[in-house]
Amino acid sequence: MYGSPYVAALVAQVAFVILLGYGYAWRELTGRHLAFFIFLWLVARIGFPHIPFESAHAMFSPFVAILDIALVLMIFKADVPLT
Repeated sequence: MYGSPYVAALVAQVAFVILLGYGYAWRELTGRHLAFFIFLWLVARIGFPHIPFESAHAMFSPFVAILDIALVLMIFKADVPLT
């Protein structure tokens, strides 16, 4: 059985890919934006395991969630209302 941290990480990853595709398809993101966000994702994916802090591996999912927030703000020009 998978726990809520796994599900949250999975949702963040899927949202990241969907937001990149959506933003590029609707021309809200350029190729340079895509390259920048993918670069940040790769740096975090490769770099966090090398941080000599014991729980640094767990910092990747929150980092992807922050990238998702930045993408939402760039694509929709505002925060998405929940209600």
